[in-house]
Amino acid sequence: MAAKKINIDDTTLRDGEQSAGVAFSADEKIYIATALAGLGVHELEVGIPAMGSEEREVMQSIASLSLGPNLLAWCRLNREDLNCAVGIGIDIVDLSVPSSDQHIYNKLNKDRTWVLTQIRRLIPLALDKGIEVCIGCEDASRADVDFLAEIAETAELAGARRLRFADTLGILEPFTCFERISQLRRQSSLELEMHAHDDFGLATANTLAAVRAGASHINTTVNGLGERAGNAPLEECVLALKHLYNYDSGIDTRKLTQLSDFVARASGRAISWNKSIVGEGVFTHEAGIHVDGLLKDRRNYQGLDPRELGRQHSLVLGKHSGSTLLKKHCDALGLEVSKPVLNELLQRLRVFVTHYKRSPSRRELIELHRRTGINQAWAS
Repeated sequence: MAAKKINIDDTTLRDGEQSAGVAFSADEKIYIATALAGLGVHELEVGIPAMGSEEREVMQSIASLSLGPNLLAWCRLNREDLNCAVGIGIDIVDLSVPSSDQHIYNKLNKDRTWVLTQIRRLIPLALDKGIEVCIGCEDASRADVDFLAEIAETAELAGARRLRFADTLGILEPFTCFERISQLRRQSSLELEMHAHDDFGLATANTLAAVRAGASHINTTVNGLGERAGNAPLEECVLALKHLYNYDSGIDTRKLTQLSDFVARASGRAISWNKSIVGEGVFTHEAGIHVDGLLKDRRNYQGLDPRELGRQHSLVLGKHSGSTLLKKHCDALGLEVSKPVLNELLQRLRVFVTHYKRSPSRRELIELHRRTGINQAWAS
């Protein structure tokens, strides 16, 4: 069966950079944009024009490269922000509008009528300037569903092409997310984009649910970088959609690890060892039962082939290693091991890793083998 299509709108350079303490240099932004385009990402949200001339200059530099993806700019729903986005080479403007009463009344001190009036007024202005419009519904997960539908209808009539459903606080779970996006899909013919945050660790799950419900676009960031707990990780969404739901994003996954490492360094946000997809330990195996099964047939303990990411399995010696892997390491070092030697060496290995909290080096394994041999000689 042919794979279904999904569009990636990556916001590493906008929402990713909004992580507290993260600030990319101009060269870093250009590198990340180029790398994302090289992966096959369809759209890039490249910044906030109203931040100032330096931000606009970087955005213009990215636009001048003609990388291929559509370029988006994030703006508040006002004329001043929109004017800042003109002339810098972007294709689409995300006009962010508070959609929950909490934000409308308690953040802006406005009302719902004001929101709808602004939408009717601003979208034609953007279109007149040759810029397409995505209406970004901030705090959509706490918005009244009927008012959200009214926003969508108003935006569509005014000429917008897309509505972004932002789970700004990361408070949705997949079942409710599916219902909300399904309802919007029934009520509107706009493109629908899911913007998920990870405060409860559900950004990827909510993104998948949104796609299943009819979202045509998803927001991602490399490594899940973003405000507070971050956004939906590009690497997780791409591979989960591919393998779990047969969605083709057109992303070259072999290049993800290199970009992930670069973003980690540029952002100063290290990737945890067990981070899904790109963590150092994701394809690392120690437990004897798993290693034995993996050596017999990788499919026994391989849910994702590391070769898709240009990686490979790593079999490490540890407390839970079995004799099969230990013998394999000894054979590689040219160390002879009888069954009694192997059994004692396995016990010495467990003592070593419990004390040092790591696997032995080649030299250390040779030394453990030597001591075991001496002990066996005395025993005989």
